[in-house]
Amino acid sequence: MKDVFVVSDNIISPVGKTSAENFHALTKGISGIKHHILPSISATPFYASLLEKELIETQNPGALTRFEQLLVLSIRTALQNSAIEISSPSTIVIISSTKGNISLLEKGNISDDEKEQIGLPASAKKIAGHFKLANTPLIISNACISGLTALLTGKRLLEMGKYKNAVVAGADIISAFILSGFQSFQAISAQPCRPFDAERNGITLGEAAATIILSTERDNSAIKLTGGAVSNDANHISGPSRSGQELCMAINKAMQQANISATDIGFISAHGTATVYNDEMEAKAFSLAGMETIPLNSLKGYYGHTLGAAGIVESVIAIRSLQQGTMIATKGYQQPGVSKSVNVCKELISIETDHCLKTASGFGGCNAALVFSKHLINFSE
Repeated sequence: MKDVFVVSDNIISPVGKTSAENFHALTKGISGIKHHILPSISATPFYASLLEKELIETQNPGALTRFEQLLVLSIRTALQNSAIEISSPSTIVIISSTKGNISLLEKGNISDDEKEQIGLPASAKKIAGHFKLANTPLIISNACISGLTALLTGKRLLEMGKYKNAVVAGADIISAFILSGFQSFQAISAQPCRPFDAERNGITLGEAAATIILSTERDNSAIKLTGGAVSNDANHISGPSRSGQELCMAINKAMQQANISATDIGFISAHGTATVYNDEMEAKAFSLAGMETIPLNSLKGYYGHTLGAAGIVESVIAIRSLQQGTMIATKGYQQPGVSKSVNVCKELISIETDHCLKTASGFGGCNAALVFSKHLINFSE
C-alpha cells in the first residue's frame, strides 16, 4: 500500500498559535493550565487550560460558532505550510470532536435552527462551504480516541487510493455543560492534573485545535504514519479495562502494521489523563507490550484534556519530538503511582529514535495506538 506522510501540522492552544510555538513552550515547561473564577462556566473556581476569547471571536464573525471558527483557523494555518489544495477532489477533510456545538444547549429554549446547528454534520457542512470543498467532510466522534481514530481513518483512505491528501482537524471548547458533566463524575482534579503520579486524582480540561495534513506525496516531509489500530475492551461505559489487555492489543497491531517491535520504539506519548483508572490501565498495557523501560510522557499537564483535539495535539508534539530528538517532560509527575513499572519522563531529555508510539483510551472502552516513523531523509525545519 501507499506510504502516508505528515506534510504539515498546526496547534492552536493557550501556549501558542503554531506547532513551533507550542513545542518551544513545552520545552520551557510552560503550561496553559490556570486557576479560573468564571461563574459563567462553573459556580466554583476550577483549573483548566482555556483559550483567550478574543482569539476565536474575532475570526470569521457571523455564521460560524466559536468551535467552528477554531477549526477553520487551525486548518488555514496548517495549509499555509503546505502545497495541498484543500478544495481538490483528491483531498478529504476529516473532523474530530467529542462535543462540537453542544454548548448551545445551555441556552435552554433553543430554536429549531439552533437545534440543527448542534449536530456535527451541520458544522461539517459549514466547514465545507467555507473552504469550498469538493468532498463532504468525514466526522469522527469516538470519545477520547477521536483524534487518533481520525488520523487512522485518513491513513487508511490514502493507502487505499481513495484520496491523495487528508486534512485531519480536531477541536473542542469548554463550557458549563461540558465541565459540569465531568464534575458529575467527580473526575475533575482540584489542582492541575498529575499524570501517573501517586497523588493524582483526576483530569484537568483544556481547549485547543490541531490539524495534521497527511499525503501520499512526500513533499519535504521525513515523517510517516506507519501503523495504527483501535480496540474496545467493552468493560464499562466510563471505566477502562482493569487488565490493559485490549489497549495492548491495539499497540501490538499498530507495531505489526509498522513492521517493528517494541524494542524499536524510542518513546511513548501516552494518553495519561491522571485519573486513577486510566493511568493504571495504560501502565498495565505497556507492561504487557514489553515497554516498561521505554521513555514515556503525558502532555495533559500542559494542555489539560482537550477531548476531540487531544489525539491530534499530542501527535503533533510527538512528531516534533521525533524530528528534533527532544522528549517533553511529564509536568506534574513526581513519584510513581501505578502498579506496573513505567519509565515516566520527568525532565526534558535528548532522544534519538526512528519510531514513536502514541496511545489514547476513552469512555466506552475504546483504545487507539499509532506509530510515527522517520523516513530516509533528515527533516528540515
